[in-house]
Amino acid sequence: MTNPTIEHLLTRRSVSANSLGEPGPSQDEIEQILTAATRVPDHKKLVPWRFLLFQGEARTEFGEVLAEICKREEKDPSQFRLETEANRFMRAPLVIAVISRVVNNPAAPEWEQVLSAGAACQNLLIAATALGYGARWITEWYGYSHGVRAALKLADNERVAGFVYIGTAKEKPEERERPSLADIARAWRR
Repeated sequence: MTNPTIEHLLTRRSVSANSLGEPGPSQDEIEQILTAATRVPDHKKLVPWRFLLFQGEARTEFGEVLAEICKREEKDPSQFRLETEANRFMRAPLVIAVISRVVNNPAAPEWEQVLSAGAACQNLLIAATALGYGARWITEWYGYSHGVRAALKLADNERVAGFVYIGTAKEKPEERERPSLADIARAWRR
């Protein structure tokens, strides 16, 4: 008998953001996806992450912000580039920004907190795909931009862990080659 959770983990694939479309998840499904994202290891219960959701008109508005920031931060971006940035969040019906938030606590090192935010991104992907949606975790330039940090109103202890795009896959993603376990896993020996 096959375990459905293991089967899902063994077959999950990211879908290109350009291959996502309507419909997106319902409000109930979004709550399930976000709840699953919070079910990650969180040493000392610090909640070292938070989520910003972009849906509907917010995607267009934030795209305008991205184009403005691109124009300020890059030397002579082309009109095509600015249009690409303006439409970036329109590629999926839902984009979730996962914000890593490091809390000063000697019992929970920064690295553990950052890993927890990464685990939240992964759980978003797993939950969305388990519900039948396509999803993609992206950072790209806007995940590291000082202007975008300001537009998202990030505190000094926060940074973007990623943007998770969620929608209906227009096409099934092709399988890609995975590493051989023989190359990456071995028993420890003294």
